[in-house]
Amino acid sequence: MNKIRPAISCAKNGPYLLKSEAMSAVELCVPGPEGETVSSVSDVALCRCGGSSNKPFCDGTHRKNSFNDRNESDTGENRVASYSGTHLSIHDNRSICAHAGYCTDQLSAVFKMSSNPWIDPDGASVEEIIALVNQCPSGALSYTTNSETREQTSESRIRVMKDGPYAISGVDLADHELGAGATSARFTLCRCGASKNKPFCDGSHWDIDFKG
Repeated sequence: MNKIRPAISCAKNGPYLLKSEAMSAVELCVPGPEGETVSSVSDVALCRCGGSSNKPFCDGTHRKNSFNDRNESDTGENRVASYSGTHLSIHDNRSICAHAGYCTDQLSAVFKMSSNPWIDPDGASVEEIIALVNQCPSGALSYTTNSETREQTSESRIRVMKDGPYAISGVDLADHELGAGATSARFTLCRCGASKNKPFCDGSHWDIDFKG
């Protein structure tokens, strides 16, 4: 029997609602002072206004802090830039980048912040690039090789990134389209309430010094 894939939806001006059958419970990974704790959840409401006293769970604070889930991003920025190399092409949608820094920190020979173009697909081996792209929590990065787009299959998991967004894999996003060219295997959802590209993270947690 096929397992029903869990789904997460966005309540109007309210929390994220995770719906999952008992046989397809989702791993919820939460950072703590003694390391990450992992629990199995199925039907929960997760805070996205940034104000809950019971993070990552919703406690109704969105009703008091006038949280608005309006998307105020420039829709013209939702586009894919492609960088072609000898053996593969790397695709990037800046509008959904969560600025986790995995790419520039771990493979600086390929992802060069101070260069133009900033991506060099020939800067590392194909295997290294694929492994790195598959770590991108937002799905902003993808690749093609031999004219095929490949995705890493993922377990159903929601990782609460410290002072940052929800990094989600193996869960469908209901009622919202993913960014242009984005992989459906993983994406990041805003947790601080400040993103202009709601429900997706746009790195605004850095700007407001979000903690939680």
